[in-house]
Amino acid sequence: MLELTPAQESPFEGLDARALADVGPLRRGKVRDVIDLGDRLVMVSTDRVSAFDRVLGTVPFRGQILNELSAWWFEEVSDIVASHVVAVPDPNVTVARACRTLPVEVVVRDRLTGTTSTSLWTQYDAGHRRIYGMTFPDGMRKNQQLRRPIITPTTKAADGEHDTPITEAEIVADGLVDGGRWEEVRTVALDLFERGRAIAAAAGLVLVDTKYEFGLDADGRLTLIDEVHTPDSSRYWRALSLQERLAAGLEPENLDKEVIRLDYVARGYRGDGEPPSLDSALASRAAQIYAEAFELLTKTPLSPAAYPAAPRIEAAIRDRTD
Repeated sequence: MLELTPAQESPFEGLDARALADVGPLRRGKVRDVIDLGDRLVMVSTDRVSAFDRVLGTVPFRGQILNELSAWWFEEVSDIVASHVVAVPDPNVTVARACRTLPVEVVVRDRLTGTTSTSLWTQYDAGHRRIYGMTFPDGMRKNQQLRRPIITPTTKAADGEHDTPITEAEIVADGLVDGGRWEEVRTVALDLFERGRAIAAAAGLVLVDTKYEFGLDADGRLTLIDEVHTPDSSRYWRALSLQERLAAGLEPENLDKEVIRLDYVARGYRGDGEPPSLDSALASRAAQIYAEAFELLTKTPLSPAAYPAAPRIEAAIRDRTD
């Protein structure tokens, strides 16, 4: 079993703050820190993990796993849509093109499942039958597969706020994305999901649902941004045990952040108020799950690395060319 030990807390430790001020502002997000260079962003993944729109603590090597896995996925789907990636100079660092982010998050789902307030199952279980502008019949079961993948968009909330469900019709009617562009977004999202499902199946996994974020580059072209098909942005189930577990009324075996959410829900937390601390044993288990998902999908052993030294970040700042 892969041995994972905690990484240092801050990827910017030792980096001269005055040097950062000379090149652009530093934004500290929930799970990623960004140096804004105007036309380029230097994004440094951290081990901070969030759920229910709250930072819960850290998962060892989460940042590296998600950064490297996203870079791999961007290459795997580059024939479907271009990404914002310019270079990945370090396991924890991505240099990206600055894009105008579309104000909606696109979630593609293939199952009636989930634990958060915007998930299909949470709303269905609360008695709603008209969800995201679609009608769901009575008698459906948790984790039941849908007839076809569907798109369930949400607004892109500010830090600390909750995403809000929105229908596709509202997106166009409210002018968040114009009709022609939205058709392009939904077509690309469904194509990405089909590619993701095929690759996951070859790895012995089921891609259940996933979030995509899109932007427009300087020329107005649709661009895939943020991260893609990682255990943070997607739900993966282990295929081998799936049918037996569902038949027995058990939860599927998750290889994703849902293991953290389920633990919090079991402790009575769903996002209101201050969250309890992330238990170290749960953080370690999540790290093992993230690492396994990485290795199954990429068929490459994970080589844990320390956070990048300041000179590597500085080199990424200096090199802004394609």
